[in-house]
Amino acid sequence: QVQLVESGGGLVQAGGSLKLSCAASGRTFSFYAMGWFRQAPGKEREFVAAISWSGGSTYYADSVKGRFTISRDNAKDTVYLQMKGLKPEDTAAYYCAADREWSDVISGGGVNYWGQGTQVTVSS
Repeated sequence: QVQLVESGGGLVQAGGSLKLSCAASGRTFSFYAMGWFRQAPGKEREFVAAISWSGGSTYYADSVKGRFTISRDNAKDTVYLQMKGLKPEDTAAYYCAADREWSDVISGGGVNYWGQGTQVTVSS
């Protein structure tokens, strides 16, 4: 089992920045690819960003590319999502995901572990 706890969400004005953190516990964190997803009210969950177990590979949704940066610190069992240039359409609950399969982390399907989510609200 892997437990994931997100933090760092909040209310920010458009153009502002936030940094989300996802702390993992349980099985060896460095074995897992990690991802961030988000879900706005009335909308389906969507992929945001992913990072490989080593941190050597990253992948972003087109909607956040150039504005968001995913990173990880395996010594701290934590993955981060630095968000800059936030827009009202970024408003959503953000979820951390962990899986051994890179494809699952990107697609969201079959992800083994999810966090409970942290709310990000961007005001215009």
